[in-house]
Amino acid sequence: MTYQPKSDFLAVMLERGFVADCTDYEGLDTALTKGVVPGYIGFDATAKSLHVGSLIQIMMLRWLQKTGHKPLTLMGGGTTKVGDPSFRADERPLLTTDQIDANIAGIKQVFAKYLSYGDAPTDALMLNNAEWLDDLNYLEFLRDIGRHFSVNRMLSFESVKSRLDREQSLSFLEFNYMILQAYDFLELNRRYGCMIQFGGSDQWGNIVNGIDLTRRTDDTQIFGLTSPLLTTSDGKKMGKSADGAVWLNADMRAPYEFWQFWRNTTDADVGRFLKLYTEMPVDECNRLGALEGSEINAAKIILANEVTTLCHGADAAAAAEATAREVFEKGGVGDDLPTYTLTLDDFFEVEEEVKDINIGMITAIPDFNLKKYKIPAVKLFVLAGLAKSGKEAKRLIAENGARLDDAPLSNAGLMIDAEALSSPIKLSAGKKRHALVQLSD
Repeated sequence: MTYQPKSDFLAVMLERGFVADCTDYEGLDTALTKGVVPGYIGFDATAKSLHVGSLIQIMMLRWLQKTGHKPLTLMGGGTTKVGDPSFRADERPLLTTDQIDANIAGIKQVFAKYLSYGDAPTDALMLNNAEWLDDLNYLEFLRDIGRHFSVNRMLSFESVKSRLDREQSLSFLEFNYMILQAYDFLELNRRYGCMIQFGGSDQWGNIVNGIDLTRRTDDTQIFGLTSPLLTTSDGKKMGKSADGAVWLNADMRAPYEFWQFWRNTTDADVGRFLKLYTEMPVDECNRLGALEGSEINAAKIILANEVTTLCHGADAAAAAEATAREVFEKGGVGDDLPTYTLTLDDFFEVEEEVKDINIGMITAIPDFNLKKYKIPAVKLFVLAGLAKSGKEAKRLIAENGARLDDAPLSNAGLMIDAEALSSPIKLSAGKKRHALVQLSD
């Protein structure tokens, strides 16, 4: 892209690598130089947290506010009831209203860390499209909005076409999603003067629909700006790790594990991720990203600290780094390692009458023997989140990747008694993934 922007926001987006495409660079750039421009991203409430895959869009909103404009965070309380079919192989499971509301409550926790909400001209607004979608009159909606959509054109969008080309079912419910998202953009423009919709490049068709609808109904020009769908340099989808999604909420992904995800970034991605996920100067991002050998590890720690500070706070980042140094440099346990707490219910062949007894009560029972309660070491790795299944844990052991308190674990059939877990045991999967397990007090 050779366009030379006049506005601070578009200059940041292009320089730092946020832009995949824009519907009208010059028109958007001109609007951004004339005053405060509201822009939005919609987030469907399909889980109780967003994950790292959504972080690029969150950072776009953060930069929008930092350059003097107004972010709108739109919760999909209405559209989640339909489900976005974009590039999916099957239909999303339908959620109840209570499930959607619970997920929205969890997702809202993320945004307060990145955006400033309030009543000032550039303060962010938290919105929910259920406000205008839940009470739509279907016949009026078809007549006033549906008539502006060409089914032929909708079928040509890659997000739909790829599904049909694979001969995978696309329900009429899902097919309505792009109309509802387009209507969101129209409503946000009418209610809040919103002029930009952001999204991943897979949302291009949905965004263009909203722009066309607003032009047809209100003769108003609005804009779309998409970000690239990120994969790591080794081809993995951004937001995933060996043990699942990298959630942004601390109760779903411990800050230490979040920090560790960024510390484990491949060398080739360091510079790019610094520009996208931190606010460090671009020249410094490029310098750090160009380091090689052992020096690149220092850059990865900077990346992990900067991203974790934004998401979880400076104290959490410092604690994670201290734990990592304790674990990796000194071979210790570390205070911030994720911990899984066991109860006697987790153990092998537990007798019914003692299932709810805790350690404090056990010590008062004469001749109670914790050693008779066993748990397979394989199960510990699964419970601690270091393996997805017993089969995976056994393979980890067979490949010499498992350790107990830093000692190699070679016996996949090893049983550990409850007494041994009265104090924490450190589990390791490879050199970079660790957890503690212990019996509940």
